[in-house]
Amino acid sequence: MKIHNPFRTALVATLGVGLGIMLIGSVQSLSTVLLYVGTALFLSLGLDPVVAFLERRRLPRWLAVLITILAVLGVFAGIVLMVLPLLIDQITQLVGRITVFLQSTALEDVKDWIIGVFPGLQPSFIDDLFTNATDWLLDNWGTITESVIVVGTAIVTGLFGAFIVLILTIYLTASTPSLKRAVYQLAPASKRERFIDIADQITDSVGYYVMGQVSQGVINGILSAIFLSIIDAPFPAVLAVIAFFFSLIPLVGTLTGSTIIVLICLIPGLGSPATAIAAAIYYLVYMQIEAYFIAPRIMSRAVAVPGAVVVVAALAGGSLLGLLGALIAIPVAASILIIYRQVIIPRMNEL
Repeated sequence: MKIHNPFRTALVATLGVGLGIMLIGSVQSLSTVLLYVGTALFLSLGLDPVVAFLERRRLPRWLAVLITILAVLGVFAGIVLMVLPLLIDQITQLVGRITVFLQSTALEDVKDWIIGVFPGLQPSFIDDLFTNATDWLLDNWGTITESVIVVGTAIVTGLFGAFIVLILTIYLTASTPSLKRAVYQLAPASKRERFIDIADQITDSVGYYVMGQVSQGVINGILSAIFLSIIDAPFPAVLAVIAFFFSLIPLVGTLTGSTIIVLICLIPGLGSPATAIAAAIYYLVYMQIEAYFIAPRIMSRAVAVPGAVVVVAALAGGSLLGLLGALIAIPVAASILIIYRQVIIPRMNEL
C-alpha cells in the first residue's frame, strides 16, 4: 500500500495512540468513582424488586422508594445499635484474651500443647521457633505499627465511600425508571421491544440475585448466633457477623466463614475441641441444607448459572475488583448468559 502523505499518517497515528493512553489514564484516575457508581447501581437493582412489589400494591413510586430506603436504613441502624455495643465488648474481651494468651505462662502452655499433639518434635526446636517469632515481632514492630495506621486510614476511607455509595443508591433507586427509559431510547425502534424485554430480564435477575444473597446471609447469621450461643462458643455475636458477611460471597463464602469460625473455636483459651467439633458438624449440615433447600428456593427467580461459570466468574471478578468484583461477578455472568441464550443463539440458528 502506497502512503501519499507519510507525515499526516504518522501524526494521525500518534494522536490516536495518545488519545488511547489518555483514555486509559482517565479510567484509572476515575476507578474509585466508577467503583462507587457501579456498587450503587448494583445495590439499586437489588432494591428494585422491593420497590416494584410496593408499586403493585398501588403505592406511588416516590412513596415506595421512600419506604424501601427507610426500611433498609432502619434495619441496618437497628442491627448496628443492637450488635455494635456487644461487638465492642466482645472484641475488647477477645483482645484481652489474646494479650493474656501471648504472655509467658500462656506461651509455655502452648508449647506443652504442641509437644503433646506432635510428640516427635524436640523441645529445643519449639523454643527456637518461639524465640525466632518473638525476635521477628520486635524487629518488625515499626512496620506493623505503620500497617495498623494504614488499615485505620483505609477504614475511614471505606466509611466515607460507604456514605457516598448510600447517597448514590438512594438517587439511582429513585430514578431507575427514567434511567431505563433513557437507555432504551438508544436501541433502534424496530428492535426496541426486544431490547426492553432482555434488559428487563437482566435487571430483574440482578435484583433477585442481590436480595437472595442478602437473605442467605441473614439466615446464616441468625442461625449461627443462636447455635453458637447454645454451644457456648466464644464471642457468638462476632462470629455471627463473620458468618453473615462471608455468606454474601458466592460459592465459597459460607465454607470460608465456617472454617474461620471453627478455627476460632479451636484456639486454646478461647474455645475447646468439643466446641469446635460441634461447630464443624453444624456448619457441615447447614451447608448441605443451604445448597439443596435454602439457595434453590431463594434464587429460583434469578438466572441459573452453571457451577463452572460461577467459579470462573468469581475468580475473575475477585482478581479485577477484589471482594466487590467477586460479589457482582455472578449477576454479570447471568446477564451474559441471557444475552447468549436469547440473542446470539437465535441469530446463529437463523444463518
